[in-house]
Amino acid sequence: MSMTVGWLRRQLAGVLALVLMVGLFFASRLPYASAEERGDLADRYRFAPTTISLPGGFPQQTIRRVNKDYKHIDAWISSVGSGIAMNDLDGDGLANDLCVTDPRTDQVSVTPAPGRGGDRYAPFALRPEPLPMTTPMAPMGCAPGDFNEDGRMDLLVYMWGRTPILYLAKAGVTGLSAAAYQPTEVVPGNPTRYEGPLWNTNAVAIDDFDGDGHVDIFVGNYFPHSPVLDDTVKGGVQMNDSMSHGINGGEDYFLRFTGGTGGATPTATFELVENVLPFAASKGWALAAGANDLDGDQLPELYVAHDFGPDRLLHNRSTPGNLKFALVESAVGRAVVPKSKRIGVDSFKGMGVDFGDLDRDGRYDMFVSNITTSFGIEESHFAFIDTAKDDADLRRQFTEGRAPYTDRSAPLGLAWSGWGWDAKLADFDNCGELVVAQTTGFVKGEVNRWPQLQELATANDELLRHPLSWPHVTAGDDIGGSQRLHFFAKGPDGRYVDLAGELGLDIPVPTRGIATGDADGDGRLDFAVARQWDEPVFYHNQSPSPGAFLGLRLIHDGPAAPADAGLPAPGSPVVGAQVRVTTADGRTFITRVDGGSGHSGKRSHEAHVGLGRDVTGPVRVDLRWRDRTGQVRQQELQLTPGWHTLRLGSQAQER
Repeated sequence: MSMTVGWLRRQLAGVLALVLMVGLFFASRLPYASAEERGDLADRYRFAPTTISLPGGFPQQTIRRVNKDYKHIDAWISSVGSGIAMNDLDGDGLANDLCVTDPRTDQVSVTPAPGRGGDRYAPFALRPEPLPMTTPMAPMGCAPGDFNEDGRMDLLVYMWGRTPILYLAKAGVTGLSAAAYQPTEVVPGNPTRYEGPLWNTNAVAIDDFDGDGHVDIFVGNYFPHSPVLDDTVKGGVQMNDSMSHGINGGEDYFLRFTGGTGGATPTATFELVENVLPFAASKGWALAAGANDLDGDQLPELYVAHDFGPDRLLHNRSTPGNLKFALVESAVGRAVVPKSKRIGVDSFKGMGVDFGDLDRDGRYDMFVSNITTSFGIEESHFAFIDTAKDDADLRRQFTEGRAPYTDRSAPLGLAWSGWGWDAKLADFDNCGELVVAQTTGFVKGEVNRWPQLQELATANDELLRHPLSWPHVTAGDDIGGSQRLHFFAKGPDGRYVDLAGELGLDIPVPTRGIATGDADGDGRLDFAVARQWDEPVFYHNQSPSPGAFLGLRLIHDGPAAPADAGLPAPGSPVVGAQVRVTTADGRTFITRVDGGSGHSGKRSHEAHVGLGRDVTGPVRVDLRWRDRTGQVRQQELQLTPGWHTLRLGSQAQER
């Protein structure tokens, strides 16, 4: 007996290790659903793919010209820049206009969404003239918003090689065209020659960050300010100084709204605010950013997804006119939680972020895209689930520097898909559960470069910042080039299942941005996808048996735009407004007016909630917003399912 006990004691460490390995296997195994279960889930959805019309006549390219030090990795440098946004640009009351950034032409195009009304105007490219431009500049994304508060929808184009450009919608125009917009510098400079900083922007987030009642702009830069796209220059550029803790990227900034006017020659002014974020947060390699009020004080927190190092969650402690944020991180000392699974200290390659209530507890969770390629770089995505008791508890923990979130991506079936980019959480069949739609893929070619990338990932950090240390990734090379769009729907057991194959969405082309919106007003969210070095595509939602929904167009109360013979003004969206919907049977849903979170895809400004198939009568709607004076307002309404337009001032009034 004693010999048996002794043997067991000697083997205890091995037994525990085996138990742990088995437990981890079952906790992290890939999601499995039978063919019948997948079929039942897929039957709820149907999407019709349609080509998006773009203006012609522009020179085509298959790869970008880059700094001579980057020539051997020009495909890597050319791997971003495909973006898409959905919104109501012409004031017809529908999110049926698209703004597309296309690296094949380096143009930013506005075009009608395919389908009904697709011939309202001819597709056109935005023209920056008379603003100074040089060849080594390229657009990376387009974010709609009312940036001068005249009730018309403007466009913010962020770029590599310069500061962003605002295209302000003019009054009095009778149709959308390049002439309908006034190009405006966000950061004023020399009006005839660009002499400003060489920002390389890959992320923006738009919200009222200081709580003064006006939207501001967060600008997240990727490369250090440098001539990345200038092929006449050799040098003056660098790569990340670490694969897991790179903090030598481009500086991040805020642009705080200070004023604007409408009319035929509209204006908008913003104050450039530097050194708002801590250095360790501001110098990351930003690829995505998201803003949302997480703790209930109507000040949006900011999540910045960083390549090559820790993402950052920043608690908003601003006051009107004074921007202030503090880092919050997951609790340390949790032996069973790896460092890379904790907010603020992870080492993964963050490339997309969105907010939504994944576990249906009435509180926001976060989904973050990383690189998750088997036999490539096998990290995991994050499904950070809120664990606070209530808003007060979350605010208290934020104040103490803690982020009470647990990554549950593996048990939810959301941990792995590929080289992830943009992600959007939305209810596409109005069943009351969110889908996670996600883009993946990197560089498409014929020569597999995963082995060289693996070698690079294990290289000495001292070598990484030098471009010559990087392996060739140029025309013809392939890294995740056949990865596909993903569409994760929640199954009856609570785990998510990717239905992209069943729905015909899994085309083997690298994708980047996702935009969502109801283009035809039928209550079913459509979506558009930007594909890197390929044509964008629009997916018309034809789901056969959708549930009820509540759709809210929330606009600021204020003086109406002057009547003229031009296009109608849809109103200024109340970005950051929070919506909580409670049904008669006690189910709760939350959403908000998103100003433009994510990588390169921007959803429309409407607030959309799927209610399920059993709701027929009115639902309780709790609204919380800031008016134009910065005052926080709250109101409870009873609204019937369907679309509603509400003006929000000191009170909410249906229009």
